[in-house]
Amino acid sequence: MISLGYFAGPLYARTMDRRSRRKRLIGLGLSALALLLVLRGLNAYGEVLPWQAQNSTLLTVMGFINFTKYPPSLDFVLLTIPTALLLLAWFETLSNWFIGALEVFGSAPMFFYILHLYVLLLSYRIVLATVGPNAGDLFALDYVWQIWATAVLLVLLLYYPIKRFAKFKHSTNRSWVKYF
Repeated sequence: MISLGYFAGPLYARTMDRRSRRKRLIGLGLSALALLLVLRGLNAYGEVLPWQAQNSTLLTVMGFINFTKYPPSLDFVLLTIPTALLLLAWFETLSNWFIGALEVFGSAPMFFYILHLYVLLLSYRIVLATVGPNAGDLFALDYVWQIWATAVLLVLLLYYPIKRFAKFKHSTNRSWVKYF
């Protein structure tokens, strides 16, 4: 999956204009989704568990998109990657604060990933030491909204460090920094 991102890098080279990039993103996304529909529709290849028609349309659709995530099946990849490509094509048409924030995080994704893990680990240890365990020997959040609130708080907390690192990353000639 990481190598797909590497090979998609030329789409975002300075020499590629937005219109050509958008056209290619849409073409790749729709082609991959069409391949998914063919492979999954025929139960031919790409997923261990075949889908079957169910008693209701909703259950049939749920069965159709019931993909193996770990390890990712080909069908899972053929749903998630093209969806992301189509979103990227759509984002090309937008220009607002949200897109600007996405660009910041997209400029240093590995740095964000590593930093957020350490922030979560440190936060967990602080909460566990101050509040104590609430799920056996561990501390756990009780509701899904708490997980989402934590995620939003984490993004807000890490925005400026990520922005600062992204600026450093783009201004340095150190090759190892470019990896992050």
